[in-house]
Amino acid sequence: MTPAPSASSATPRIAIVGSGFAGIGMAIRLLRMGIASFTIYEAASDIGGTWRDNTYPGAACDIPSHLYSFSFEANPSWSRAFSGQAEILAYLRHCARKYGIERYVRCNAKVSAARFDDTRQLWHVDIDTNGTRETVEADVLIAASGPLSRPALPRIAGIERFAGKLFHSARWDHAYPLDGKRVAVIGTGASAIQFVPRIQPRVAHLDLFQRTAPWVMPKPDKAVGPRMQRLFRALPFTQRLVRSAIYWQLESRALAFVVNPKLMKLPTKFGLSYLERRVRDPALRAKLTPNYRLGCKRILLSSDYYPAVCAPNVEVVTSGIREIVADGIVTEDGVHRQVDAIICGTGFQVNDVRAPFEVSGLDGADLSTLWLRDGPEAYLGTSIANFPNFFMIVGPNTGLGHNSMIYMIESQLQYIVDCLRVLRRRNARTMTVRAYVQRDFNARLQQDMRRSVWTTGCHSWYQTNSGKVTAIWPGFTFAFRRRTRRVRPEDYRFAR
Repeated sequence: MTPAPSASSATPRIAIVGSGFAGIGMAIRLLRMGIASFTIYEAASDIGGTWRDNTYPGAACDIPSHLYSFSFEANPSWSRAFSGQAEILAYLRHCARKYGIERYVRCNAKVSAARFDDTRQLWHVDIDTNGTRETVEADVLIAASGPLSRPALPRIAGIERFAGKLFHSARWDHAYPLDGKRVAVIGTGASAIQFVPRIQPRVAHLDLFQRTAPWVMPKPDKAVGPRMQRLFRALPFTQRLVRSAIYWQLESRALAFVVNPKLMKLPTKFGLSYLERRVRDPALRAKLTPNYRLGCKRILLSSDYYPAVCAPNVEVVTSGIREIVADGIVTEDGVHRQVDAIICGTGFQVNDVRAPFEVSGLDGADLSTLWLRDGPEAYLGTSIANFPNFFMIVGPNTGLGHNSMIYMIESQLQYIVDCLRVLRRRNARTMTVRAYVQRDFNARLQQDMRRSVWTTGCHSWYQTNSGKVTAIWPGFTFAFRRRTRRVRPEDYRFAR
C-alpha cells in the first residue's frame, strides 16, 4: 500500500476521480480554498471526460456555449452558439492550464475500488496504472466521473458473431473508412442525430434502426462573429448578460417539465409542424412521429437530421432486431439486411447499474448492492448515508432536461467545499449524511417527480427498469442551488 502524505483535518488528502468539467472544476475550487493536497485520477491518457471520449462526427453540445462553461471562466472566443466537441475540449484544457491543475492529474490511473477503513476513518483507493495496481489513502473521496462515462452496447443476440466493424459512438473508430460502405446505426438518441447527417453523404446505404421516434426541434445554431467576440473581450459584462439571458430563457422551460406538463401543448404543435415541413413522405413521417409526450425523453436539437433521413440512401427501420449475424442484421419480420459496419448510438449505463467503481462504506456497506436494490439515491445528489467523506458530482437526480449541467455542477462544487469548511471548523475527521435525512429527501423528491413530464408514460434512461426516475432533478435549477449553497450540519454525523 502506498500512503499519501500525512494530513490533518485542515489539510485533508483528497482523491478526485475523473477529469471532466466536474473534476477540473472541483480542483479549481479546492485551490481557491487553499487546499492543494489532492490528486485527480484519470483512467484515460488525457483530461476531458465526455468531451475527450465523444469524437464522433458532428459531436457538439445542445446547450449554448456561453452557458455551458464555468461562470468564473468566460470564453469570449466561442466560435458558435453551440460549440463542437473539439472547441469544448480545448476550453477544458485551457481551464486546467490556466489554473495550474495539470500537475495534480494522474492519467492512465483507473480507480477500480475504494474501501472505507472504519478504524482509521479514511479511504483506501485501488488504482490500476498500466496493469500495475497500487492502493493510496485519502481522507476525502470525490467521484467526478459522471453518469455518461460508460458506453452501453445493446443486448442483442449474436452481436459477438458480427464479422464486420462494430463500435459505439463514444468510441468512434476514425481509422475505419465509412465511404461507400453499407452501414447500420442502432439508436436514434442525442449522439445519432448528430453523426447520422455527417456520415449519410459518405456511405452507400444506411439502415437506421429506431426503437422510439425522438422529438426533434430545430437547432438555433449560428456563428459568433469577430465583432461580437471583440465586444465580449472589451466589455466582459456583455457576455455575462448574454449568459444570464440564456439561463433564464432555458430555465423558464422548467414550468412545463416540472410544474405542469400540459404546458407542453404549444411546443408539441411546433414540433409536429417542424416534422411535417421537413419530412414530406407520409409513410416516413409516420415512422418519425413520437408516440409519447414531449419532454418525457430528452428533446433533441438538430436542423439537419430530418433532411438526412429523407435521403434516398437511408432507410428508417422500426422493426425490432431479432439477431445480429456474421454479415448483417435480421429483424423480427424476418428481413436480413447485409451491412459492413454497425455503429451503436445506444447511450450509456446510467440506471440499473453498479456504482462508477466498487465502493464499500461503513461496516462493509456496498454502494452497488444498494443501488441495484433501490435505484441510485443520494442526498442532494452529493452525499450518501453510510459512506463518510464520500461525495459525488452529477450524482443521482441531478441531471437536467432543460438547462446547463455546468450550473448544477458548480452548485455541487459549492456544497462540497462547504462540507470541507464544516469539517475544518469542527475539527472533525469525517462527516456522514444521516440515513433518515437522505430517505426523507428522496421521498420528497419522488413526490415532486409525480407531477413532472418524466412520469407521463414513456421509458427512458432517466428511469430504472422499475420506472423510478433517478437521473433527473424535478425542479428549478435555482432551487437546487439554494439547497446546496450552505451545508446544514444537523444533516450529518461527525466523527473526530
